[in-house]
Amino acid sequence: MPKFFTYLTPDQQAELAAIANKIVAAGRGILAADESTATIGKRFDSIKVANTEENRRQYRQLLFTAGAGLADHISGVILYEETFYQKADDGESFVSKLKALGIAPGIKVDKGVVPLAGTDDECTTQGLDGLAERCAKYKKEGAEFAKWRCVLKIKPDGPSHLAMLENANVLARYASICQQNGLVPIVEPEVLPDGDHDLETAQRVTEQVLAYTYKALADHHVFLEGTLLKPNMVTAGESSAKKGSPAENALATVTALQRTVPAAVPGVTFLSGGQSEQDATINLNAINQCPGKKPWALTFSFGRALQASVLKKWQGKKENVAEAQAELLSLALANGQAAVGQFSGNGAGAGASESLFVKNHAY
Repeated sequence: MPKFFTYLTPDQQAELAAIANKIVAAGRGILAADESTATIGKRFDSIKVANTEENRRQYRQLLFTAGAGLADHISGVILYEETFYQKADDGESFVSKLKALGIAPGIKVDKGVVPLAGTDDECTTQGLDGLAERCAKYKKEGAEFAKWRCVLKIKPDGPSHLAMLENANVLARYASICQQNGLVPIVEPEVLPDGDHDLETAQRVTEQVLAYTYKALADHHVFLEGTLLKPNMVTAGESSAKKGSPAENALATVTALQRTVPAAVPGVTFLSGGQSEQDATINLNAINQCPGKKPWALTFSFGRALQASVLKKWQGKKENVAEAQAELLSLALANGQAAVGQFSGNGAGAGASESLFVKNHAY
């Protein structure tokens, strides 16, 4: 008889599944506030704010103290390590403030992308060394989930088998380590929008990448009910002459998921991938309105698409905090509606139609 080994007790599995399902509760999604120091510096440059630790703290404080209404549509927040240990002006930690609202604190645990030798400008993600110890520490200090991003590129000869295999295995190792330490892993194999490829190509590559990913997760005995997926929406390349409509993007996205993502996965928390705030919300809404079997919650894990207008309102000035917070709540409401296919078209922010695309995005 074959032997099957598990690294999680029934109680551990139950805890992970409960956290994952809480995060993807109907009409709620994730605020990705895990920009690295360098990346948030680029955001601050756009509003002429100095990239200091105090300004970063003040901005994250603005986000996390927007009011009890934030939890109506935000179920989790991904934090950068610096932010994870910061406190609000009143001395209470950001982690504690989020928990008091019923919002799950998460933590970015990867160490960034690095070149993958033997490939044509492809990459993998580093950070497995010491990950178990870091996850145990984050769990003890209040984290409930983690995030790890891998990046795949659509090229005439890629993504290569090596890149898809390597990144899938890295994601699986990360997921296994997180679960052993009580954190729900968000698995993020992002197919970048860079390029002039059409919608069909984007769909086929996304299917390939997801297939490799779930094969690796199975090989590593990852408990799928205690995971979440954070993929790209399927859209034509940023430089493509022919863009898909929201309905076409939605059908391509849902079809790719149907062909690759097991029903055991509680939810899919889409990244915005450089789409404008408006496009990200409209496409999410169309995905939820798309006919067909959708056994997972389909919601958001947006960074730029929940913050671009907030930054424009804030401008680094204390007198603008309340207005910026109102902008965040409006954007959260719009995406909460889109997560159940009920977006009305209201809630457009100050930069709603502005493209947020960053070439070869890394952070």
